[in-house]
Amino acid sequence: MEALFRAAVMVLFWHHVCGLDVPLEIRQPPTIIRQSPKDHIVDPKDTMVIECEAKGNPLPIFSWRRNGRYFNVARDPQTSMRRRSGTLDIYAWNNPDEYEAEYQCIASNEHGSAYTHKIILRLSRPPLWPREILEPVVISAGLPLVLKCEPPPGPPRPETYWMNSCSFARPFNWPIQTAFPTMQPVRQDRRVSMGVNGNLYFSNVLFNDSVNDFCCNARFPHRNAVHQKRPVVVKVLTMRSIKEAAPSWLSPKGASSNILVLQGEELLLECIAAGVPTPHISWLKDGEPLAVTPRMKVKNYNKMIQIPRASFDDQGEYTCTATNKLRYIEHTIAVRVKASPFWLEIPTDLVLAPEESGRLTCRSDGVPRPSIRWFINGEPIETAMAHPSRQVSGDTVTFRGATLENTAVYQCNASNQYGYLLANAFVNVLHSTPRILGPRVEHVRLVEGTRIFLDCRYFGSPVPELRWSKYGQGNLELGSRYKVHDNGTLEIKRLRSDDEGTYVCVVSNVAGRDESQVRVEVKEPTLIVKRPQNTRVVRGTDVRLECSVTSDATTTVSTSWMKNKNLVSTGWRISLDDSNLVITSVNRADEGNYTCLVQTDMETKSASAHLIVMDRPDPPTSLKLSDPFERSVRLTWIPGDANHSPITEFLIQYDDDDWLPGKWRNLSSYPGSLNSVMLQLTPFTYYAFRVTAVNAIGHSRPSRSSSRLQTSGAPPDVIPRNIKGVGTWRNNMEISWEPLTYREWNGPHLKYLVWWKRKDSREEWKNATTKWLRYYIYDADTFTPYEIKVQAANDFGLGPESPVITGYSGEDRPSEAPLNLRVEDIESTQVTVHWDPVARTSLMGELKEYKVYYWRDSSQVRWLGVSRGLKSKLFPSEGPDTSGVLEDLFSYSNYKMYIVVTNNRYEGPASNTIPFSTLEGVPSVPKNFRIQLRHLDTIYVDWSLPAEPNGVIIGYTLKYQTVNASRGEESVEEFPPNITSYTLRRYDRYTRYRFSLAARTREGTGDWHTEESLHYTTEAYARDQVDISTQGWFIGTMCAVAVMVLILLIVCFIKRSRGGKYPVRDKKEISLEPVDDMKDEEGTFDYRLARVSTMPYSRREEERSIQRPALEAMMIKRSDSDDSLVEYGEGGDIQFNEDGSFIGQYTGSRRDVREEADYGESLELHSPMSAIYSLA
Repeated sequence: MEALFRAAVMVLFWHHVCGLDVPLEIRQPPTIIRQSPKDHIVDPKDTMVIECEAKGNPLPIFSWRRNGRYFNVARDPQTSMRRRSGTLDIYAWNNPDEYEAEYQCIASNEHGSAYTHKIILRLSRPPLWPREILEPVVISAGLPLVLKCEPPPGPPRPETYWMNSCSFARPFNWPIQTAFPTMQPVRQDRRVSMGVNGNLYFSNVLFNDSVNDFCCNARFPHRNAVHQKRPVVVKVLTMRSIKEAAPSWLSPKGASSNILVLQGEELLLECIAAGVPTPHISWLKDGEPLAVTPRMKVKNYNKMIQIPRASFDDQGEYTCTATNKLRYIEHTIAVRVKASPFWLEIPTDLVLAPEESGRLTCRSDGVPRPSIRWFINGEPIETAMAHPSRQVSGDTVTFRGATLENTAVYQCNASNQYGYLLANAFVNVLHSTPRILGPRVEHVRLVEGTRIFLDCRYFGSPVPELRWSKYGQGNLELGSRYKVHDNGTLEIKRLRSDDEGTYVCVVSNVAGRDESQVRVEVKEPTLIVKRPQNTRVVRGTDVRLECSVTSDATTTVSTSWMKNKNLVSTGWRISLDDSNLVITSVNRADEGNYTCLVQTDMETKSASAHLIVMDRPDPPTSLKLSDPFERSVRLTWIPGDANHSPITEFLIQYDDDDWLPGKWRNLSSYPGSLNSVMLQLTPFTYYAFRVTAVNAIGHSRPSRSSSRLQTSGAPPDVIPRNIKGVGTWRNNMEISWEPLTYREWNGPHLKYLVWWKRKDSREEWKNATTKWLRYYIYDADTFTPYEIKVQAANDFGLGPESPVITGYSGEDRPSEAPLNLRVEDIESTQVTVHWDPVARTSLMGELKEYKVYYWRDSSQVRWLGVSRGLKSKLFPSEGPDTSGVLEDLFSYSNYKMYIVVTNNRYEGPASNTIPFSTLEGVPSVPKNFRIQLRHLDTIYVDWSLPAEPNGVIIGYTLKYQTVNASRGEESVEEFPPNITSYTLRRYDRYTRYRFSLAARTREGTGDWHTEESLHYTTEAYARDQVDISTQGWFIGTMCAVAVMVLILLIVCFIKRSRGGKYPVRDKKEISLEPVDDMKDEEGTFDYRLARVSTMPYSRREEERSIQRPALEAMMIKRSDSDDSLVEYGEGGDIQFNEDGSFIGQYTGSRRDVREEADYGESLELHSPMSAIYSLA
């Protein structure tokens, strides 16, 4: 058998006559050149075409046979034959089924008849499923099930596959409000599979198989259409437990089967078994484990073996075994391989001269071996007229001493029971002079190193003799570089410069001769010395593709560029620099394969390079959402083109604002290898997503937004933050917290559940529900600890409880003052304050701090006035230490202070007031320091007392030194406290001095004041700087002022003599300020020393109720308005001075104001006329 197939692929050598081309101008029998396939399937809706083309001289005449009988095409109105062709067009407007038949075309002329093989015309049937009502299949779980497909038979046979959920539906829980196709292919596994016959097999059914319906789909490749069978519903009855079952065969049935397959056809071996658990399939061949070869594919979870092209090596017995834990079963498939006839040697056309000999050979093989039959012009050779020059011997017809009567078309038919082969070969007996066929080329220009073919196709009968020569002298020496082919073509390999010349082809026989000449010119080759290189560039940059060329000096070279086989057009971006291509500002459209094309009249050379433009990725497409849950959804997309730079990551953004869409925020990023991810979301939120791809070049444009999705609601999962329990009044507690953001609601109708109970008590938790951010508990004891917790809730349930915190009810005013207030460690600017702590029970709340109030009562320097402004300092209650330091005090001063204790809301009562005095310190800088140049040779310096002596001034220290080009020696002068000036005599009027002055006390020297004298460059300028009191203009101005003051005094005396007396009383000055805003509203004012309370509930509120009667009395006195009608004589007693002036206007309420002043201090109210009287 192996020798048989080696013979099928042997290279055959024919009689040398077969290599001759018979030109059509020579008489010859017909030859079939085109025909339709043996099995010809057509669509009856279109024109049905059966091809039949032939050549011959004279032109052949065509006729047809249908079902072995002559078919008269001219008399059939629905058929026609094309002009100068045998192709048959069948329109079949009516009854197309009548044209399903076996057709054969015959091409004839006066020299013979050629036949096509028999063409069986079949009509493709409409792919219609039979109308039937499929009842639901009811089956118990664990049993096997077979759903039959039984598609329409065709032709051709359709491809089948199974789907489930064979309808379009929207699941009730799908949040995206668009129709979503749910039809999916049936997932095949070890339990479920589709057979070769198209049926769907279930080794055992499960309850999940009843979720969907099933439908068989058939694809008809001829019509490119898919048709669906009516769905069948499977209802699986549930059982408490599925009973185990031993394997049994579903396909094929029984213990053995046979398969016959033809060589080259597809071989499919299938074994499908039922059972619980699902059986496992294994294979043996001829008793040995099956060896899987590259020609073989094991599919369908080991249930199917596919061999695309069967051979005789595939014959044998295949055993499939189905095994589960109960037992195993076997099925044996006997495979036989046969072969329809195939060619070993096809007969070819034979041209003979009269009295010449030749033969036709027709060799074929097959299983079983085919029989050979010969025909002459379609008639069996046995019945044809015998001819002495023709002999038939099996697969060979031999001609000896051929005559013109042997000219005919011979048919060889090789057939067995699986098919047949038909071949036409003509024998043409004629006498013809030699001739060279085809156009004759006289001049050829080629380059060195190439291969040249000089054509010299010829024909003649008898077969002419062929001879090639150079310049017509002798014959060419055939060898490694020169070769003459059977058709007369001369091949010269690796052309050299010495191959130039004229080559002559001569053909001759007994009837004559013919020749052809061609001149060959050899040039230097054209070479591309610098080829363009593959280049990767970033979009927007420039690129240069180089292409340098050398060529023969006598050759004209043209260079052009091709892009993807299209000519490159130059423009403002694309230009040529010599033969180099320059592209500026490269974009994506410039990417492609560029070819430098170098052309001469002899050859074309090319060099190609691929230009890759790297760019940021294209945006992803086809965003789809699936698997929605409360807190997640799966997002799937199709990545865009990476544009030659790998995508490193995908950035997913979301928009969760349903009212103002378009506010995109980053959600997460994922590696570039993924295109389907689970996104973690917030419940009860509208989402839309988009994806951006990122590579080394940059970010892509965002994709189109996905469909909008609303996640389902869920209980809150966030605990309210910053929970507090604080009393706002002495018998309540306010429980407050920060609200959950809208994104943290997780559902509609957010509210808060508040829990509380007394700490360290056995009482049960109390709770209340509110939608606000605080809740009040009333009727609570003062400053009582409570345990508090808060949890959020919505329509979907309760969120997590917060940790228990401790809150306190409201605080009251402390009932005791700190005792034993005292000072220690007295220094000049600070003292240490000590006190005894108050009892916890008297705080009526949480101890916050101690607060010391103090003020500067007076200075120990008698003549120095001070400000008595009240100050305070806080001392936090940290640890057992009850002391503090008062800093930034004035030295050598008398202070008073008291202390209070505070909780978070109130100050307690004040302690006793104690005095203390600071020690003497160093003085501040003397005031009003002046440097005067009264004369050219003296400097006058004076000053006044320091603003803060900080003790008893015992003197002053003055330092001075020159500061011109070089500093002189510093001089020091000491002065007693009553000397505040100094005159320095200078020896050089141009010398500048630096003066430093400081005051002294017993504690030391105070701060220094430093100043430099003015610098004068000329004596004239210094002369102008004399004492101003000696200037005439100053003396005149002062005289004028004195005259004006005298005139004013005279006027005042005159007015006083007319009754304008206004007594003025000298009082001590004190700062006045309004004490109570309430009095301002009532139109009265109370001026006193200010004492400001920093607590929210000051003790003044309690004192007001006591002072209100006194204030009302004072208000009555103050109600006597200065411009009252009573005071102008319309009633009431008015106090007058002895000169009749309104004394009461300025003194009537003076006593009341003084009585209201704090610390027993008197006040002085100044009259607007005091300044005038003082002049008197």
